[in-house]
Amino acid sequence: MENIKTALYNLHQKHGAKFVPFAGYQMPIQYSKGIIEEHKSTRENAGIFDVSHMGQLFIKGDDKLAKDLEKIFPAELSKAKLNQSKYSFLMNDEAGIYDDLIITKVEGGFNIVLNAACKNTDFKLLTKLLEDKYEMILSEDLSLIAIQGPKAVQILEKIINGVSDLKFMNGDTFNYLKEDIYITRSGYTGEDGFEISIKNENAEAFVQKLIDEGANLIGLGARDTLRLEAGLCLYGHDMDINKSPVEANLKWAISKNRILEGGFIGCEKIKSQIEKGVNKIRVGIKPEGRIIAREKTSIFSEDDKNIGEITSGTFGPSVQAPVAMGYVENSFSKIDTKVFLEVRGKKYPAIISNLPFYKKSYVKGASK
Repeated sequence: MENIKTALYNLHQKHGAKFVPFAGYQMPIQYSKGIIEEHKSTRENAGIFDVSHMGQLFIKGDDKLAKDLEKIFPAELSKAKLNQSKYSFLMNDEAGIYDDLIITKVEGGFNIVLNAACKNTDFKLLTKLLEDKYEMILSEDLSLIAIQGPKAVQILEKIINGVSDLKFMNGDTFNYLKEDIYITRSGYTGEDGFEISIKNENAEAFVQKLIDEGANLIGLGARDTLRLEAGLCLYGHDMDINKSPVEANLKWAISKNRILEGGFIGCEKIKSQIEKGVNKIRVGIKPEGRIIAREKTSIFSEDDKNIGEITSGTFGPSVQAPVAMGYVENSFSKIDTKVFLEVRGKKYPAIISNLPFYKKSYVKGASK
């Protein structure tokens, strides 16, 4: 894998980042204060995340494009208002998830934010599915910066006037250094926050301004603990080509209208799974005591039957306890069901838990 550097690489270095290879990029996993401090500063103040490795895809087109995209994605895009964002999935015929993504209706078409490890494959697949009918640009000259946390809005408002008016899962174009930048009110931490699409050459100075106003740089380590406390999936771990949105417990992202009408890739499988149920489903899991159950940890029932596997697990700094997510047989998915987790050859007690572990703090009026 190549190790691409984002436009913020030098800034990360300057702030003492420890780097890891991630989806072909050199990404900061943590800075000098460490993951727990970075996590807490996001929950209490504001954290800055370099997410420039994500794919920013613009597809140019009109109402016909919305209809064509609805044949691919289960999102209601024809009814989307300008600058409204939708969480959705790119699936195969069996409703296996190629990628989960955010689609935003913008002037002249749609912006789609793709996962870093999937973006090139997604681009090829979408080009084929749309039969080369539309102009598609997978940007190389844009950075993506997230600022998350309770103070994110006041910090960003000082630099970009008007962002505080944005509603959750909505965006708009703003002016910065006489250039258009696109900002959405969204994120991946369970906190209020924003994602800013900005030209590479302006990214470092912009992030420095956020730092000067009191926000802290946050690495991938704390990004993982934050999203897990908020019960949010990580592609390639908590969902993949072998799991459907219903199995991933994400059917809330597909409207009843779209389930009834169908017409998108994987719709028959989705409808069937909703009607008949699924064998395994994603759940929250709280280990008892201090044991941390990592990915691939086996889950057992009280009568010692292997009923599933952990897909993400860590210590949650905000909840001061271990947290995990995984897939279990549906009959064991009820909240408070007692299970056992096999860690280093020994079985430890845990319970099936509600998600999220940490209450999401989105802006008022926010909704899925």
